[in-house]
Amino acid sequence: MKRFIVMTMIFVLFFLSMIMFYEPKDYQGETASRYNMFFAPQILYWGSRGEDVKNVQWQLVKWKYLIGKVDGVFGADTYRAVRRFQSKNGLKVDGVVGPSTAAALGITLSGRKAPASAQGINRKGDEYLLARTIHSEARGEPYLGKVAVGAVVLNRVRSPIFPNTIGGVVYQPLAFTAVADGQINLTPAKDSIKAARDALNGWDPTYGCLYYWNPATSTSKWIWSRKVTLKIGKHWFGI
Repeated sequence: MKRFIVMTMIFVLFFLSMIMFYEPKDYQGETASRYNMFFAPQILYWGSRGEDVKNVQWQLVKWKYLIGKVDGVFGADTYRAVRRFQSKNGLKVDGVVGPSTAAALGITLSGRKAPASAQGINRKGDEYLLARTIHSEARGEPYLGKVAVGAVVLNRVRSPIFPNTIGGVVYQPLAFTAVADGQINLTPAKDSIKAARDALNGWDPTYGCLYYWNPATSTSKWIWSRKVTLKIGKHWFGI
């Protein structure tokens, strides 16, 4: 009888442990979606289109920062007008319309609003945007290469020759192929989120590089003038 009780207890403990630690793949995807919903604020940048862009343009026209047509296309004129507005109103001048700039313009972007407990957590918003950048630019690369791409973005934020925010660096016109072709909007995998955290926590495998490129696919002649300091996976990193 005692042996039966012991075996039963072992079986119950084993069964409970399976329930506690089992995480189906579908749930992993749901977790990423929830992360996206909570920490990915709506952002408008060069190349964006739609009603939100029109609302921004109307406000800029009304306050004489933008002289031109309201067409719902975030192009060069809108980019420069946003920067003028940000400079005049004490905002970070990056040409990107995120929650702070939208609030200053007196508009609400139509993206999903984060819950109260998640609002104002800039670290999380930056972390998720950096994770999206890493995923879109370096998926398929070794983990070290993912962290390195995140580090390059952060090195640019610290550099006086680039915008001083992650959003400004990522959405700087023509800076990243993934922004131009829309891959920046893909949901990042868990390793990309982890790589973003590692980069934000100070890990820089590039030792200060400001550029990276794939020599097999790069079409920029200028990038070859950069000094190559290391190679990780398919990417070359330089200064």
